[in-house]
Amino acid sequence: MRRAALVLFFVTAMAAEPADVFRYGRFEHTFTSAKDHANPLKEEVLVRFEGPNGARDEVPAFWDGGRRWKVRYSPELTGNWKFSTAAADTGDNGLHAQTGAFKVSSYRGANELYRKGAPHLSANRRYFVQGYNKPWFWLGDTAWNGALMATVEEWQRYLADRAARKFTAIQVVTTQWRAGRADEKGLVAFTGTESIRVNPAFFQRLDERMNAVNDAGLVAVPVVLWALTSKDRESPGEALPTDQAILLARYIVARYGAHHVIWMLGGDGNYEGAANVEKWKQIGRAVFPKGRWRRPVSLHPRGMRAPWQPFKDEEWLDVFAYQSGHGSDADKWRWNAQQGPAVDWRMEPPRPVVDTEINYEGHLSYRDNKVIDDGAVRRAAWYSLLAAPPAGVTYGAHGIWPWIRKPEVPLDHPRSGVAKPWTEYLDAPGARQMTVIRDVLQSMEWWTLRPDRKLLASEPQDAEFGNYPMPARSEDGRAALLYLPANPSIELDLSGFKSDVRAIWIDPRTGARRPGGRLRPGYGVTVKAPSGSDWLLLLRK
Repeated sequence: MRRAALVLFFVTAMAAEPADVFRYGRFEHTFTSAKDHANPLKEEVLVRFEGPNGARDEVPAFWDGGRRWKVRYSPELTGNWKFSTAAADTGDNGLHAQTGAFKVSSYRGANELYRKGAPHLSANRRYFVQGYNKPWFWLGDTAWNGALMATVEEWQRYLADRAARKFTAIQVVTTQWRAGRADEKGLVAFTGTESIRVNPAFFQRLDERMNAVNDAGLVAVPVVLWALTSKDRESPGEALPTDQAILLARYIVARYGAHHVIWMLGGDGNYEGAANVEKWKQIGRAVFPKGRWRRPVSLHPRGMRAPWQPFKDEEWLDVFAYQSGHGSDADKWRWNAQQGPAVDWRMEPPRPVVDTEINYEGHLSYRDNKVIDDGAVRRAAWYSLLAAPPAGVTYGAHGIWPWIRKPEVPLDHPRSGVAKPWTEYLDAPGARQMTVIRDVLQSMEWWTLRPDRKLLASEPQDAEFGNYPMPARSEDGRAALLYLPANPSIELDLSGFKSDVRAIWIDPRTGARRPGGRLRPGYGVTVKAPSGSDWLLLLRK
């Protein structure tokens, strides 16, 4: 979304003078209400922005404590802008019929988000782009508790590390939830159930963490309503009545809609069954009404679930997210490779498909109680990326997602195992291998890849589903990428290529490449991997 700043401008090195904002920055303006409101959460104040070339947007303002209200807006055009307000309470002359103006200039720094803007859907709705259609790859990291529990210094260290490793997105929770009952200062986002009250102090602290994500060049992926709760009923997506969940979600979206975000409206939610489908449709339509400018929206489901068929025509749902989950048995790999995303990506209208929770490195596998290592993480990532047209994937480390400072089991996750401190996972093997994923894909037009099992002359599949390869081919047929989890050799069908093919083996642990020779077109072409471990095979004309 887009927002604005006049006085009390905090825009973190984005303003040339107090009344100005950079294109793709955040303009913020503060209003002072003329009176107290019994429950500010129920007061609607809409702000209309008008800019160059007839640009118009309307966004909600939000309450920030006392009689202070704010609006935030992210303009996408340079030039002169103006705004005006319309409050439901027309008698409040501090909120209603307020006007102002500001100037938007070009950003001249190095931050790609501020230079090119937030990611949005591509023209074919299969992946994300920035600015003038530059492909943007979602390489996420999971810090569910990070924005809640990290100190300023910890958060800066973490974000700098992830940016240096070429991550592009950070997934966070924005309220209390089952694994984080309050923030580091003991504050909660809201109180009550039947008539909730939000806590501005909680969100003022969260503002700093959200600002820092974008300032590091990373997109924030905030969970608005975590929807799996403990017996204490703390998670808003499950504990709150629908009308109160809508109020809370609207508040969070108004507050952070001008940040560079991709929304997770629900987290770990149950979106299956008539009642749940209707509930989340109602929430989605109310929070993201038709015609209002917004950032992309997803729902984060529970493990090995793909509940998207009833939602496929919902205009507010832009991304098919899924969770391949924390397993390591044949059922998990089969679902990852052949079900869920491998099927649902074909639904119309198209959407980017992103595994927003692969198995966490260091977490216990729920099926066999073994510690998940980088090999399982790497395999889950490549399976997820090649089972559907690639748009992105999210890594997670046991210790970072719950923001653990000393070895312990994360709150309300007794089966996950003891987590080491978050600092010990910064340089985990799986984290290093996410950089390899980014580098490999950036070396080709990854956004044109499509799953293509016709590349295989035979279908290896042992009883444990341990050697099931994942092939994809570019739309123009000039390149292909295969992930081979445990295949000393593989038989290919290269009859679709009209000339010789150059084979390149890529080590998915390090990114090191070695030549695989030239392959003649034809059926039944056998190639041998450099060793018995997992490999990537890149084929180019």
